[in-house]
This record gives sequence, C-alpha cells and structure tokens, in this order.
Amino acid sequence: MNKKSILLADDDRDYLEQMQFHVEKLGFKTILANNQKECEEKIETEKFDMAILDLMMENEDSGFILSYKLKKKYPDIPVILVSAVTKETRFVFQPEHDDSWIKADKMLEKGIRPDQLQREINKLLKI
Repeated sequence: MNKKSILLADDDRDYLEQMQFHVEKLGFKTILANNQKECEEKIETEKFDMAILDLMMENEDSGFILSYKLKKKYPDIPVILVSAVTKETRFVFQPEHDDSWIKADKMLEKGIRPDQLQREINKLLKI
C-alpha cells in the first residue's frame, strides 16, 4: 500500500522541518517547498494527496494564491492554510464558512498541536 503524500510549503525552514517531522511521524510521505515559486513548481510537476501551505511567504498572500492555483488544477485535493496572521492582525479567516474567495478547506493558526494536526488531516483525507 502506498503512503499518502502531503505537500508542505513554508518559507520558515525551521517550521517546515518541524511540520515534516510531525507529518511523517503520522505515516505520510512529505514533499517540501521553501517558497511560493518552488511550491508552484511542485503543483505543476508532482502529484500529492493534500497540501499544507503557509499563508504568508515572500508575499502576504502567497498561501491564497497557491491554494487558488492548486484547487483550480486539482479541485479534490484538500488544502490547509497555516498562519500566525490572526495573532498579528486579529483578523480571522474561516474558509469553511466563506467559500467566496478563500479556496482552502481549513485555516489553522501556527503552533498546531500534533494531535490537532492529525485530526484535521484525517478528517480532510477521510481516513
């Protein structure tokens, strides 16, 4: 049986490695992207089962752009956006309640606990 794969994109190398550790510990294969451009290349060249994308990379809206592009090409692949934006701006994004422009399936605040990450991945992958 092939492992499901998850694309992880974040410009914070430490956070990316931390997410990789937790996702692989849950039994998934990871595909890594360190910035928006690299992630766009992965979307075009690799197949994966889910994506977890940082909202703000080199651009403040990198995650929204990547999520839009990914959903346009693969509408059935679940996307989680992660960010510290709520702590910084107090603005709360809720894609599950606003399907007009946020193309992600879930928005999570950075500092995600491993058990919360596992629950969200399992729910979106329906496992």
